Order: sequence, then C-alpha cells, then structure tokens
Amino acid sequence: MGRVPVGELSRYLLAGRLSTNGCLTSFRRTPRSRLVGPAPPTLRPLRTFHAAKEQPDPTHQQVQTPPTVPLRKKLKDEAKQARKQGKKKSNADSQTVEGWELTVGIEIHAQLNTPCKLFSSATTSFNDDPNSHVALFDVAMPGSQPIFQTGTLIPALRAALSLNCDIQPVSRFDRKHYFWWDQPSGYQITQYYQPFAKNGHITLLARDGIAPEDGKSVTIGIKQVQMEQDTAKTLAHNDNTQWLDFNRVGAPLIEIITEPELHHPRTAAVLVRKIQLLLSTVDACVSGMETGGLRADVNVSVRRTDDPSQTLGTRTEIKNLSTIKAVEDAIIAERDRQIRELDAGRQISSETRGWSIGSTETRRLRGKEGEVDYRYMPDPDIAPLVIGSDLIAHLKQSLPVTPDTELDKLISYFGLTPKDALSLINIDNGARVEYFYRVLYSVQDMIAADDLDGEGADVKTYAALVGNWTLHELGRLTSSKAGPHGTVDLTFAPDGDCAQVPDAELSQLLYHLYRKHITGKVAKELLMALYLGELEDGVRSAIDTHDLWFKEYSLEEYEALVDEVLEGEDKVLQEFATSAKFPQGKLMFLLGKMMRAGQTERIDPANAEKVIRTRIESLRPSAA
Repeated sequence: MGRVPVGELSRYLLAGRLSTNGCLTSFRRTPRSRLVGPAPPTLRPLRTFHAAKEQPDPTHQQVQTPPTVPLRKKLKDEAKQARKQGKKKSNADSQTVEGWELTVGIEIHAQLNTPCKLFSSATTSFNDDPNSHVALFDVAMPGSQPIFQTGTLIPALRAALSLNCDIQPVSRFDRKHYFWWDQPSGYQITQYYQPFAKNGHITLLARDGIAPEDGKSVTIGIKQVQMEQDTAKTLAHNDNTQWLDFNRVGAPLIEIITEPELHHPRTAAVLVRKIQLLLSTVDACVSGMETGGLRADVNVSVRRTDDPSQTLGTRTEIKNLSTIKAVEDAIIAERDRQIRELDAGRQISSETRGWSIGSTETRRLRGKEGEVDYRYMPDPDIAPLVIGSDLIAHLKQSLPVTPDTELDKLISYFGLTPKDALSLINIDNGARVEYFYRVLYSVQDMIAADDLDGEGADVKTYAALVGNWTLHELGRLTSSKAGPHGTVDLTFAPDGDCAQVPDAELSQLLYHLYRKHITGKVAKELLMALYLGELEDGVRSAIDTHDLWFKEYSLEEYEALVDEVLEGEDKVLQEFATSAKFPQGKLMFLLGKMMRAGQTERIDPANAEKVIRTRIESLRPSAA
C-alpha cells in the first residue's frame, strides 16, 4: 500500500472519516464475493461504529448529516466550558468581588511560653501522659482558689510590646460563662472589660505578600490583647465517646483582637503569619499554627459598595483555623456564601461556623453568643493586675530585633532577594536564619584570613551564595529530587545548630566553592555525603583524599579549546562579523559547545566565556 497523504490521515485521526480511495475503504465497501455492483452507501464516522444500529429511513430520502467537528477542537471547547462552569478560581483572582466590600476582624489565641499554668502551679504539658499535670483549681474542685502566676505575665508583655500596644497600669480578670465539658468550672477566666494591653497596630508591607489591592503597605489596628485560660483537650472516640485531657486546662493564653480593618483575604492570612512570626521572635509563644500553639478565629461580613453610608453587614465567626492557608480559604468561602445569600434575598444570621481543611464551604456550628449570653462579670477571687512602668521599660529595651528590621538588613546589606530573606526568617521558627548567620560569619572569617591586600571582599558576593545554599540546596536534600536518600528531615536548634549538616562543615564547603577551589558539582556531591553521614573526617579531608580540587585549564588550553570549537562554524562566525547587534545567543551556543568538548571539571564557565568572547570580538568591526 502506498503512502497515505497527510490530509487524509488528519481527517481519519481527528474526525473519524475514511477516504473513498484506498484499500481500507474498498475492503469495507466491496465484499470479496462481489467484484461489481451498485455504489456502496457513505460510511459513517468512526465514533458512531459502536452505536445502536440505525433503522432504515422508510421514505428512502437522503438525510443531511451535521458537519463533523474535529476531535481536537471538540476537546478544547469542552475543556474551556468546564473551566467556565466548574473550575475554582485561584486565590490570587479572588481577593475582591465587584460590587461588594469585605470586612474582616481576627482574634488570635496563642499559648504563652511559660512553665506553669495561669492560675495554678501545675506544669504546662503538651506531650506528657493525659491528666498527669492537673491542679485542684484546674478541675474546679470545691474550695480551690486561683493564684495568679506572675511568670506568665512576662511573655504576655513581650507579645503586646511587639504589637506596639499601650500597656495598662491596672487590668482585671472577668468570668465568661458557658457550659461545655472542656470547661470544668462552667466559666472561663479572661480579660474582657479591662485587658492588660490596648491600642496597638501592625504594619504589613508588599514584601510580606499582602493583596496587590492594598498597595505598598497597610496598617491594621490591634484593639486589645488579653490574658485568659485555655480549655481541656477533647479526644473523640468511637460510639460517640469523648475523652478529656485536663493537662491543657488553665494553660495561659493571650487573645489578640484586631480592629475590623481588613478587606482582602490574602492580607488577612499575611497578618496572621506576621503576628505568629512576631510572637516567635520575642519568645512569647510556645509554637506556631502547625503544632497547635496558635489558632485564629475570623469574623467576616460583606456589604454592597453602591451605598457608602450603609453600615457593616451582619458578621459570622469562623472558629479555630489552624493554618495560614485555611485563613484565606475560609474567608473567601464565607464571603462568597454571604453574597449568594444576600443576592437571593435572604438574611445573614449571626452565627459561629466551622471550616475543614480542603473543603470549599463553611458549615454552621451554632448560633452566635453575645455579651448577654456569656454573662460577663468581674472575677471576685482575683485581685487587679498592677504592672509597673519600670518593668515595661526594661522589657522594651530587651526586645530582640523585629522581623522587619531583620529583613531590611538581609535585603539591603547582605543582598538577598526579598523572597529568600522572608523564607529564611519564617521557616524553622527563626532557627534557619540563625544557621545562615553562623555559616556566613564563618565564611567571612576564612575569606578575611587569606585576604592579602587587606581590601576585603564585598559581603554581598558571598552572602547570596550562603543564602542560596542555606535555603535551596539544603531544601533539596529532603525533597523528592534526593530520591530514597532524602528520608531524614533537617532539624535546627533555636540557636541555629543543625545535627545533619553542621554549620562548620557547610561554611568550609562554601568557602572553597566561593574561592573556586572546587566546582559546583563537587560541592553538591559533598553536601549530600555530609547529609548522609559519610564524611567522618569532614569536608576538607574528603577533598584531599579524593583529589577533588579544581584544576582549571590554563589560558593556552582554553585558547586551544576555542580553536577546536570554532572549527566548522564559519556561518556563525560570519554572523558575528556582520551583525550590528552582538548576537549573545550565538555566543552561548558556542560556550555550550565548548563545555561539552572539554573536561567539565576543569572549566570555569565565566573564564571560558571571557576567552571565547575575546576571540569573537577580534572578528567584529572596530568601534571606530
């Protein structure tokens, strides 16, 4: 059989139509037992071969078949329609809804970093055996009295000062009444009327990742910060059985209440992340959202933008959001739900709603309690809390550097990108940036030790290298790219010490890489060996033992390699000689050919490019 024309093959593959010429159609059209006879009927498209057999038209009239749509176009149209109807928009495209204004306020509950509970000397415990650290007051035994533990005040004050709050000289505790199995006394002790801190604020910048609609920065007010008790931990079991662990009852919390000044879901999520970072920086919080040490409740309301005088809409509260992403996703889902309800002519009920990771809708939990339902009242068993100005002044002076100041230093002085600088500060609860500094200053000392002219290297030239390896190369060790080797997570102590990749060894490796004593390929292999514990005597010893030092080509060897690469490239060389604009792409082509032709472990790409560029420049017309 002869070659099938491309056009006929296209019609067969995309539209299921067979050509009237050729052996395949002839085979179906003409039975073997009959060589001559009437013309066969027109074949139907292939996609209808397995349909029910059609009944013959009794009128014997020719039926007009609709034009066949090519399969590729049909699939493309179906995919486009599916995107219009069912595909969820990305969060980046869901920050606003035309004709509507979103308003969000956030309440953040953070567990304080203290050794004891708020009103008893029982130890705060999160991983010990259930009900192993419980005082009489924690379970509301008759006759037991609350005794305020002054040690819980220090981390609470550090948190409030980091949020730029005014510390109140006198504050008081109140009882918030509600009856649930996780609250033995039937009320929670909190600070509703007179909290210990008020009138704070936090500024979010564009580099923090706020919604583009908020511009370069946005400042959110902190209404108040109050101290309060945590509740028991509920463990659900089969047969509708709930077990209670009272180790957590009475654990000291702070509740941070923002003003309702957030209008974009992304910015709300960034606010929670930045507050978590601030609390970690000042050592006020036990842990982050990932480990349950911080939870967020968001209050969401919407109103139409066509009437500026309209009051804020009825708000609903979404409880216990446990991840940064959940904050953004839940706000978007609840905003869209409220808009649908109002568009349908229904009212928004003031209620408490829940959110599950991975869901697309919030769910109703219960009606929203108000101040009357909680029956707030001053706690008669606890004296007012008096905070001296000398304590506040001392804590202000001893606060660590703020994350924004740290970011400015990493970006402007050390030359890191804003994204890398933010990642260094955020991951591993600040331990990764401490690790970065330990490696950086070790590399700096080694560079200074062999600085013969005394001028010193620009810190940005090696800080960027250290930042890249501290973030990305270490990250690859435990990623899928490491294959079966990447099974052990990197662990960092708060001071930056890393058990798997000691900072002293990484700094030695990066120093030699920066000085071009070893190649990047060798450095990555050494890092993997270090991570796997295969370098018993360290990086330097491994380089010496296996003779991994970089032995670069001499200038004469580079030039000989250039001669080899340029042989047979007359057309490319002619383009260099005649082009008014330097053809950079062609230069990269020749450089790649040069890297392949030579020994990669002996070539410095930058030096190789200089040699080949010098040769090419000699072929171009002079500037005169």
